[in-house]
Parts: sequence; structure tokens; C-alpha cells
Amino acid sequence: MSAIDSELALLLEDSGRKPKLLVVDDQPTNIQVLHRAFSADYQVFMATNGPQALSVCRDQHPDLVLLDVVMDGMDGHEIYRQIKADPAISDTPVIFVTAHNDPLQETQGLELGAVDFISKPINPDVVRARVKTHIKLKLQSDLLRKLVFVDGLTGVFNRRYFDHRLSTEWLRASRSKSSLALILIDVDHFKRYNDRYGHQAGDDCLKKVAQALLRGLHRPADVVVRYGGEEFACLLPETELAGAMQVAHHLEQSVRDLGVVHEDSAVADRVTISLGVAVKTANSPATFEELLTTADEQLYKAKNAGRAQVSGTEW
Repeated sequence: MSAIDSELALLLEDSGRKPKLLVVDDQPTNIQVLHRAFSADYQVFMATNGPQALSVCRDQHPDLVLLDVVMDGMDGHEIYRQIKADPAISDTPVIFVTAHNDPLQETQGLELGAVDFISKPINPDVVRARVKTHIKLKLQSDLLRKLVFVDGLTGVFNRRYFDHRLSTEWLRASRSKSSLALILIDVDHFKRYNDRYGHQAGDDCLKKVAQALLRGLHRPADVVVRYGGEEFACLLPETELAGAMQVAHHLEQSVRDLGVVHEDSAVADRVTISLGVAVKTANSPATFEELLTTADEQLYKAKNAGRAQVSGTEW
């Protein structure tokens, strides 16, 4: 990347993608100038008004927003307040951009929580340098958050991340009147596996199961976590019961297809999983605690019915 230094390049290699930059300005000419400045090194998204900017933030989760302060309709300060009020995007860093050189306005923007302030007319070299700095800080923060939220054994997200993500997705689903699916997963007769093959083999088994679950999810928003011990969970935003059941059956088959021998299983000659599916429908008044309880009930229903199968419901 032409304008990316070596430290940032390493962070990008770790994230596996180009950083996302959202440019918000009601003047197309200004957007075009910034798009030319950044398109080689960043995924550049554009918005010309407040509702459009908020929609892009929620859909794309940009790493940084360049936000014009003075716009018709919703101004930059109000857009910023709404970004910070939404738990799903509240950690998005914002640089205010304005043609005014009033120190009081700059102070107001920084007091709101913006990470930087850039004056027009824009100097492309200065803007590129500042954007690079804040993108680097954002990716470093993401990396630290990943280390805190990743299970050390399996490499998938951990219970702490799950609790955070479930709360965020629940608020999003409630606001947008959309469905939210949860799959709880238990490795069948795992204690017997450990007793027969030893804890090292048990750890290797959990790693293989986790990776099979991870490969079984194809949307970026879908999440696999190690829920605890030999239990895993999958969170599927905007997924109705039919889709969640299809995913669950696919996951069950994916683990079965690993062919990990389990001679002491009462279910099969290989490692299998049981899955409980619960789906919050668009207009459900339930709480996320009830979603967890329902998924757990469905998991036990699958286990009591003979294991290595899926049970699910919605409400």
C-alpha cells in the first residue's frame, strides 16, 4: 500500500482487510476529493446526509468517519450524538471537518468526543497523515479488544465477548424490529472422551469442533463463541427460525464429518454435538435472558431426545 507505513501494514495483515473510511459531506465535490485521496489504501464509503451516514455506520462499521460539521438538515454534531447513542457503533472514531476556523467550534467538537478536527480547504497530505494515525489507533484498539475477547484454547470468541455482543445485537434487533437467533451447542459425552483419550486429546477435540463451527458460518455478522467447557454458542442476527435451523443442522453435520473417533460415545462412533435453537421474532417482547433460557431448554430437549440432533423454537 503506497501510503501505509510498516506498523499499520502489520495491523492490516492481522485484520485481513483494508480499513473502512466513511466520508460524510453534503457537497459531492468534497467527497470526490477525499475519495481520490484515500481510495487506493482504504475502503471508502460516502454519505451526503445524516440518516444515510448512520445507516452506513450500522451496516459497514467503518474504522473512521470524516464528518462535515455544517450540513443541511442534520448537522455533524447531531450525527455524532446519534452515533454515540447507539451501542452498536458508539466506539466509531470521528474526525470533524469544517470550513469554519472558529476555536470555539473546534473546542465544542473535541468536547463532544471527536478524535480530531480538520479545517477546510483540505490539505490532502495533512488529511492522509491524520487519517493514518487514527486508523492505526483504531486497529490497535481492535487488536487489544480481540485479545481480551478471544478464547485462548480454541481461537474463537469467549464468554465475555458473547455477553457484550448479545446485549448489542438484542438492542439492535429491538430497535429495527428484526429477528435474532441463538444456538447453544454441547459436545456429546465429552467427559467420557476426556476420560478415554486424555485432556490433551480433549483440548485438540475442542479446537477441531470450534473450527468446524467457525467454517459453518458464512455471514460476517454471525458469531461463534466458546460458551464454557465443552459448550459453544452461535449468534445469528436477522435470522428467522427456518434459517437458524438450517444453520444448526449444517453445523451438526460439519462436526460429525470431522470423523473424530469417540469409542465411548453412546450416540455414534465419532464426536457429535447437540444443538438448541431459540429465535426472537421481530415483535417479541421477550428479554435476552429469556432468549438464553429458551435456547438452553431446547438444548436439553435435543439431549434428552438422544443427542446428536437439533431442537428449536421461536416466540
